[in-house]
Amino acid sequence: MAKDKIAYVCTHCGYEASKWMGKCPGCNQWNTFKEFRMAASVAGISTGKMVQAILPNEKNSNKPLPISHIEVEDEPRIDLHDDELNRVLGGGLVQGSIVLLGGEPGIGKSTLVLQTILRVPEKRILYVSGEESAHQLKMRADRIEKNATDNVIVLCENSLENILTHLSDIQPDIVIIDSIQTIQTSAVESSPGSIVQVRECASILLRYAKTTSTPVLLIGHINKDGVLAGPKILEHIVDTVLQFEGDQHHIYRILRSNKNRFGSTSELGIYEMQQNGLRPVSNPSEMLLTNEHEGLSGIAISCAIEGVRPFLVETQALVSTAAYGTPQRSSTGFDQRRLNMLLAVLEKRVGFKLIQKDVFVNIAGGFRVTDLAMDLSIIAAVLSSNVDTPIDSDWCMAGEVGLSGEVRPVNRIEQRIAEAEKLGFQNIIIPKNNLAGLDTSKYSIKIHPVRKVEEALRILFG
Repeated sequence: MAKDKIAYVCTHCGYEASKWMGKCPGCNQWNTFKEFRMAASVAGISTGKMVQAILPNEKNSNKPLPISHIEVEDEPRIDLHDDELNRVLGGGLVQGSIVLLGGEPGIGKSTLVLQTILRVPEKRILYVSGEESAHQLKMRADRIEKNATDNVIVLCENSLENILTHLSDIQPDIVIIDSIQTIQTSAVESSPGSIVQVRECASILLRYAKTTSTPVLLIGHINKDGVLAGPKILEHIVDTVLQFEGDQHHIYRILRSNKNRFGSTSELGIYEMQQNGLRPVSNPSEMLLTNEHEGLSGIAISCAIEGVRPFLVETQALVSTAAYGTPQRSSTGFDQRRLNMLLAVLEKRVGFKLIQKDVFVNIAGGFRVTDLAMDLSIIAAVLSSNVDTPIDSDWCMAGEVGLSGEVRPVNRIEQRIAEAEKLGFQNIIIPKNNLAGLDTSKYSIKIHPVRKVEEALRILFG
């Protein structure tokens, strides 16, 4: 009787070896190898042989060609009837592509996918659920879309071999796998979600997508570090990696593209969580700004850009005398180390003593913004709270602050100015170096260029 095959797999990168090693040759990490046992009856079966009966016959017609002889055609895309999702994907779902969607538990991954496919009645879609029952999916579908059509077929199954059999019978236009960590193949004797299982299942689904030109959308879990669970090779296999982010205590969700072979990774989509699903937010600036801060100190409006979309966001700051011996520095939605640097600039270059005061910074709406143009609004909000003087509600600003106190230029300044003007702001502070080549006569908003932080604060507070 044949013995089971023993394999050692790196938990970091998925590198497979026949014996245990202390250091992985693939990623140079130490003590990452784990032992996996593969069934003797299927250990020698390759991925190609296992799915040969399911996939159509392939002819080895690939030939080496000079790059100048290769014809380029536009990739046919499937319209998902969701402007935000289409934008992040680069214009729609590409035929034969494999997309991985990851996010925190309960953030709304399954809801986003289900409501999207329910609104594509012209396509035959197979939804494979390894986590929820058909009854649970039906309840969610009724909450999202009352008049659901019969184009969505639900299959509750964990075995990859059974899934491939149903794919051969149904021949759908789009395949959804929820989630890839719950699917297992009999070729590997390990529990679902293990590194070997995720890698093998993803490889088989990739071949199915490329061979049949059927797009496959995988929903994936993330680990405690906030990255996609499973081997790193999973992200290399797929064509597009989408990250669904947000705080469960806030209503807004952000869809980012970390990898996209068919489009830009600079795009992002914004959604609002409602009782009947996720609503795309076409103009986030109007929802992130409130008119309730009139006459309140510690609030500044910044024109930030996430991806290629400009939007105005409200920056809130609170400065108070330290109640304990060590002053607190806390930020929500903004980099903590960046805040410490800006406070040091305020103290050293501008002369405001904050060493004995608590400083709290918050980005309204539960957003996390990484745009460096937020620096100027952070400093303005902190100083406004420190001197208890409000900033006029018709002012906004954008500018990166350097260690010497200079206001450095930012990118896409014309889009920022146009967004502020569209929302009715009367004044905007920008870096002086951004004036080069900028036609200010076409804007009705008053532009105030500054070179140093002191100039901006003098304009705001006199």
